[in-house]
This record gives sequence, structure tokens and C-alpha cells, in this order.
Amino acid sequence: MSAKSQEPAGASKLLIDFGPLIIFFLVNALAPVPALAKIFVATGAFMIAMVAAVIYSAIRYRSVSPLLWFSGVMVVVLGGVTLWLHDETFIKLKPTIYYLFVAALLGFGLWQDKPLLKMVLGSAYPGLDEEGWRKLTRNWAVFFVVMAAVNEAVWRNSSTDFWVGFKLWGAIPLTFLFAAANVPMLLRHGLTAEEAKPQEPGPVE
Repeated sequence: MSAKSQEPAGASKLLIDFGPLIIFFLVNALAPVPALAKIFVATGAFMIAMVAAVIYSAIRYRSVSPLLWFSGVMVVVLGGVTLWLHDETFIKLKPTIYYLFVAALLGFGLWQDKPLLKMVLGSAYPGLDEEGWRKLTRNWAVFFVVMAAVNEAVWRNSSTDFWVGFKLWGAIPLTFLFAAANVPMLLRHGLTAEEAKPQEPGPVE
């Protein structure tokens, strides 16, 4: 009998969701190459790290979340175009496309009266009622639209190094803060205080 699939949690989830981005930041900062080449070396490292995250999730947990699959494909495709054309624009566009895709997916689920976020975070929020899931799904959809706009504003109006730094020191903290800000609402919709563990829907882009 095959082993049952599991969901990443704790340190493993952090490693899968944030590890590739941290590697991207470190390589861009520390790679011993000319400044103009750093973003391309970091993109290559990002691609390798994302593929490793997908493989690790598949082997260790016998499952890969749909959002991790999508993020991995985006990194490989747009990262490959970035390296091929030697144009950093494509890797900078990736977060915008990812955020808008997830927001559209969540919005479509709400339109169909199916809060898709429940499929992703169901085990993280036991006891949450349907209204709570609808509100949480709506909130994350709006958050991702805002993050797409922020990414566009940052990469179009700042240096590459600033944009890379924002991905680590801006996007990650904002995502954690937003997840935590939803906890009071979740508690009003069936989640007990002992089970209140803020979770992000997928990899931070």
C-alpha cells in the first residue's frame, strides 16, 4: 500500500515556501560576479531552488500543492526567458502574474460559492465555518491584487537590488502580518484560540 500524502507544516513548510526566495536574495547579494550579472546568476539559483522545493515536497510528503506547482512552472519558464534574452524584466514580472493568477482563482471560487482557500488551508483552520472561509478567501484575493500592484510599482520605479530586497524584507513580512491580521476574524467564525496559527496560502513571490 502506498504511503498517504501529507501536508508540509512547521519548518518544512517555511523551507518550501520561503527557501527559494531567500536563496535568490543571498545569491544576488553575495555572488562573486560583476554587478550587472548578479540578477541572472540569482535567477538561475532561484530556478534550481524552486525545482528542489517541488521535488522535496513530492518525495517527503508525496504531494505538491497546486500553488507550488504553478509557482515552480512560473519560475522555470520566466526565469528561463530571463536568462535566454538576458532581460531581467521577465523575472520581475513573475510575482505580478502569480499574485493576479491566485487572486483570480480565489475570486472565481467565491463567484461559484466555493471558497477554494479551504482546499489549501483546511487543516490549518479546523472548526472554521463557511462564512469564515468566504471572508478569508475574499481577504486574500484582495491582498494578492494589492501585492501585484505593489510589485509593479516597486520594480518599475526602483533599482534591481531594491526590488530584490523588497521581495525578502517587504513581501514576506507583509504576508505574515496580513495572515496574523485575519486571526481575530477567524476566531469569530469558529476557530479556537489554541488552533489559531496564521498561514499563508502558498509560496511568497
